[in-house]
Formats: sequence, structure tokens, C-alpha cells
Amino acid sequence: METLHVINIATHVAAGSIALLTGLVALSVKKGGKNHLLFGRVFTWMMGVVILTGLMGVFAFKRNTFLLVLTLLSGYNCFSGIRAVKLGGKKPGSIDYWAPVTVMAAAVYYLYYIHSIGLYWSPVVIYSTIGALFLVTIYDLSKALMPAKLLKKTVIHEHIYKMVSALSGLASAFTGTVFPDHKPYSQFLPSVLGLMCIIVIFIRVGNKPSLKSNPILHQSN
Repeated sequence: METLHVINIATHVAAGSIALLTGLVALSVKKGGKNHLLFGRVFTWMMGVVILTGLMGVFAFKRNTFLLVLTLLSGYNCFSGIRAVKLGGKKPGSIDYWAPVTVMAAAVYYLYYIHSIGLYWSPVVIYSTIGALFLVTIYDLSKALMPAKLLKKTVIHEHIYKMVSALSGLASAFTGTVFPDHKPYSQFLPSVLGLMCIIVIFIRVGNKPSLKSNPILHQSN
């Protein structure tokens, strides 16, 4: 069992490292270009591996339960960010409703679990992470009430916010693990930097209307 745990950790670290690097490249290159799409796809696949190994670490090997809430946030943001582009402003499908409900239920269970075992945790980290998760999931669930015109208009902003949030969440898990003596700062500072990055990109998008019709919005896979 211990050998499997070591293999799981090694796979998790390798996939996380690749996801961080490819995510940063996708963030820095021309949006909608070949490199952005290529590195974006690699980032997405590696995030899938990170999520799977992270969940195995929590449930199968009972290690680092804090990873669960970060996995939920980063994983859902990545999933929903890709779905935003695939839908392109269309009304959500059934998967876009049961996925956020499932994630919200898991987050509520997480809060109950850590409270029941008396686990020490930093409120600023836990509440901000779960708060961000609920903000995104509630927004996604409310899409059924939004007009199609508004949904289409906000696709690029939604994609930016969710994918950068997924990347910053991954970075928070990395720095929180590598620099445990500097918690909670090592856990939430990457998210602060990610939010600043999102604001800057939003401003750039607003100043360059041509970015709103970027080819990324027309990618179906």
C-alpha cells in the first residue's frame, strides 16, 4: 500500500509540475493561437491527472485533506472554463448542472468532516477557497436564467477567470506543500496574484475589443 502511495505522490507531483509550466505558457502566449491551444490542452489533461491523484491521496491514502478543497476548486474551474468555450454562449447542458451541485455537496461534506475530527485549519484559507468555489458554482447554476446574448458576451471573461483561477489554485497547493513553514501565506498568496492577473487581463480585453472575437471561442475540442 505504501508503494502505491509513493507512486501516486510521484505522479501527482509530476503532473502538477507539468500543469504549472504549461499553464503559465498558455497564459503568456497569444490567446487563441496554436501555442495557446496546444499548451492549454496539455494543462487540461495534466489537471485531470492532478485531480485524480489528489482525490486518491485524500480518500485512498488518507493524506492531506486540505488538498481536497483545493482539488475541488481548481478541478471545477478547469472543467467549467473549458465548458464555457465549448458552449460558446449556448444554454448549459445537464452536465453543467449536476457537476456544480456535486462539487458543492463535496465542499459541504469537507467542512463537516474537518469539524468532526477537530482538524486545525486557517479560516482565511478555508473560507476564501470554499467561498470562491461557491461563487463559481452558483454563477454556473444561474445561467439557466440568463439571456443567451449575455452568456455569449461573457464567454471570454468566464474562460479567463476560471482557467487562471485553476492555475492559481494549483500554484497554491504547490507552494503550500513546498513551503509549509510559511502557511497560511504560502497557501493564499498565489491566489491573490492570480486575481491580480485576472484583473489585468480583463482590462486588456476591454481595451482591445478584437480579443473578444478570439479564435479560442470557436474551438469545439
